Amino acid sequence: MPRAWFLLAAAAIAVDQASKAWLMDAFRQGETLVVTPFFNLVFVFNSGAAFSFLAGAGGWQKWFFIVLALAVAGVIGNLLRQARPRLEGLALALILGGALGNVIDRLRFGAVVDFLDFHAAGWHFPAFNGADSAITLGVAVMLWHHFSRKEIP
Repeated sequence: MPRAWFLLAAAAIAVDQASKAWLMDAFRQGETLVVTPFFNLVFVFNSGAAFSFLAGAGGWQKWFFIVLALAVAGVIGNLLRQARPRLEGLALALILGGALGNVIDRLRFGAVVDFLDFHAAGWHFPAFNGADSAITLGVAVMLWHHFSRKEIP
């Protein structure tokens, strides 16, 4: 089963990078497309982490986030080499793929490409991307697994 988890992580990276490549071909930086009354596509670079944490820190944060993500990826990779319950393996694979998807951006562009912009009543949730979605879904599955202690056969 470990091979399947690494393939899932690779698929998450591929979907993330393909969606960002499409966006960068179709949009100019800063451009916004209103899709629905609550959702826009917007092309922004985020040099920080979640919610633009440390975005204005002067550049050192790029390497900090790369090293941190690679360390986490190494730990997760070692965990995935061992037999895991399905939900835990699924969660770890999604987190691994998302972390590495954002590392690729930081190495290529010095920042992460974000483009999904949800909003309501003038309030905008910070823009995010496919890698962030994979990480969030992975954490949600991990929490479900931990608190329910139920396993899908």
